[in-house]
Amino acid sequence: MYRISQLSKISGLTVKALRYYDEEGILKPSFRNEENQYRYYSDEDLKKARLISFLRSLDFSIMEIREIADTVENEAELAFILQEKAEFIKNNIAREKELLQKIGRNVFPPGTGHPVNAYQIGTVDIGGVFAASIRFTGWYSDMDKYVPLLYKAVGGNRSGRLFNCYYDTACVENADIEICLPVKNRIAGAHVSCRKLPGLRGLRTVHYGGYDTLYLAYKAMFEFANKHSLKTLTPSREIYVKGPGMIFKGNPANYITEIILPIKFY
Repeated sequence: MYRISQLSKISGLTVKALRYYDEEGILKPSFRNEENQYRYYSDEDLKKARLISFLRSLDFSIMEIREIADTVENEAELAFILQEKAEFIKNNIAREKELLQKIGRNVFPPGTGHPVNAYQIGTVDIGGVFAASIRFTGWYSDMDKYVPLLYKAVGGNRSGRLFNCYYDTACVENADIEICLPVKNRIAGAHVSCRKLPGLRGLRTVHYGGYDTLYLAYKAMFEFANKHSLKTLTPSREIYVKGPGMIFKGNPANYITEIILPIKFY
């Protein structure tokens, strides 16, 4: 049996850390002297201490260390856990890179600010359109997986530009979204339906630039609607005149998005 100071020297964990892991139930000593409360650790405790020290060196969290210490019984299981952790780190790196790119797109020389669209807003009457669509409830980013499915199902039957219908009156986590492609003839698909979307009267404007600044277009349209006593309805439409390709995203500064807000007079 090893005293706590001895285990500390062998394992590389400080005495303070060992006391903490004892209090948290992660690494309890095999024996505690009732008279002086000294802790004594076995060889099995030493193995667990060495494992904890190893996991700490790889920046595993306390919650992760607790789970591994409680469940992992051999090196094969540990190897599998380490592979999972490696994949998690890779995904985090990818997200961080994406965040860096987003920050880079929004950094402008002092005094220049965001490029400003001069939004021309007017009313428009749109006729009904026969389209193939996928309607789902979920994150806005989920469109990235549904758009390719729709294009694949439609194939050469397409007769117009991709557009989205947004059925919520506000920004929500579980959004009600319909992705649409005008088609020449009815098609069948596992996730795809075909129908004629009704015509509408609405406000129209065009946004030039990336989707991260689309809010500026909506701001201008809502200001226009409020000024002219117009009530905006759903679903709003975003028609992607020019946007990212299926493989290459291109320069977001060159994207063109037509926005339609259905309206009625108060």
